[in-house]
Amino acid sequence: MSATQGKLYIVGTPIGNMEDITLRALRVLQEADLIAAEDTRHTGVLLARHGLKKPFVSYHEFNEARRTPELLVQLQQGRQIALVSDAGMPTLSDPGQRLIRAAIGAGIVVEVVPGVSAVTAALAGSGLGGPFLFFGFLPHKSGQRRASLTRLAPLPCTLVFFESPYRLLKSLGDMRDVLGNRGVIVARELTKKFEEFLRGDLESILKKLENRSIKGEITVIVEGRQE
Repeated sequence: MSATQGKLYIVGTPIGNMEDITLRALRVLQEADLIAAEDTRHTGVLLARHGLKKPFVSYHEFNEARRTPELLVQLQQGRQIALVSDAGMPTLSDPGQRLIRAAIGAGIVVEVVPGVSAVTAALAGSGLGGPFLFFGFLPHKSGQRRASLTRLAPLPCTLVFFESPYRLLKSLGDMRDVLGNRGVIVARELTKKFEEFLRGDLESILKKLENRSIKGEITVIVEGRQE
């Protein structure tokens, strides 16, 4: 890109299936001067898949405080930087907000290149419509997790969470105890070969999963409070 003013692009990337990337995203990644990637190895695979060879640097939760001023200087010097996460849209439970806020504060143009998201993919396949609240990951500790769920319990909107396979059963158990035996959809490995939607109520899904080996990326959709 030959523009004299720098620009920060927030680029959505596939959450599993490598074909789920837009033509616009491929063009921006090709034309950017630099790619700031949550995981350079993961991004390297994506770029290689589409025949792109671009310089990139790591930008993740452990180095974003140090890396942000460096990237901001480059933006102020007129460089075009594409920000990508491991999968999906940056800043949705992924790093990126620090750099975006810094760029906005410095008067740098920020442009979003939309892409697939586990949140919208899971909601679309859930069969639940209407308003929803995306919470992200619940706290790791049970007491804090239950406190968060207690605050969410009165809400009538659909609740959307990300969860680790290692904590899924504990989180579903806390949801049942705090929210009651509501309807739930557990969406696993979205867009990948072993994509799965488990539908039922919290009690029945817990029984289905208690003797299973649980792997992969997981999105949990829970019905809102019924009047």
